[in-house]
Amino acid sequence: MCGCTIRAAGHSGGRFVISGRDGVHGLPACDPAPFRSEHMVEVTVARLGLDSATNAYVVILKEKLGSRLLPIWIGKPEAESILVQINDLKRERPLTHDLCKTLITGLGGTLRRVNITRVEKRTYFAEMQLDGPKGLVAVDARPSDGIAIALRLAAPIFAPDALLTTTELEGDEDADAGGEPTPGALGGVRPLTAEQLQAYLENLRPEDFGKFTP
Repeated sequence: MCGCTIRAAGHSGGRFVISGRDGVHGLPACDPAPFRSEHMVEVTVARLGLDSATNAYVVILKEKLGSRLLPIWIGKPEAESILVQINDLKRERPLTHDLCKTLITGLGGTLRRVNITRVEKRTYFAEMQLDGPKGLVAVDARPSDGIAIALRLAAPIFAPDALLTTTELEGDEDADAGGEPTPGALGGVRPLTAEQLQAYLENLRPEDFGKFTP
């Protein structure tokens, strides 16, 4: 399960809110004010990694037409859901985000895009823009859930330009090999290996999957 709580958001004309949190590392302990940006840049999922310092999962977004990055620390269930999708593993029973995909398409909707909207108190927020029979609906979501659903529906993902960093992924040829990591640096984030993926698969119940190619 993705750990979401769904509630109606008052008299908001059919708007629903999916409450949750995805973390930011490397930011000050207390943000002076919520961060928002009007300039959005399309990003793609470059890597799903493991932060060796915290043993937490990190999804790393990369601008589609550039090299800047946006790391977002996420929970294990969401990381596993993203991992399953980007490796094109076939399931006999749907995961939560597969169910979300089926609900959206089954009700005649289309996921137009997912926006990483802002960061506030060390937490990222996102919004899914759904086009349905009654028009466009904005749905608040955790970035991890939005990303997992966007991957399943081949929808574009956007992030504020000012949040993207020039930090290199570890292992890139031009990565800085010395010095202390700067705030937001990804020096301690390593990609999930084939062995880690295999270990994840071995912990799944056989009935959860049909045939698949790791």
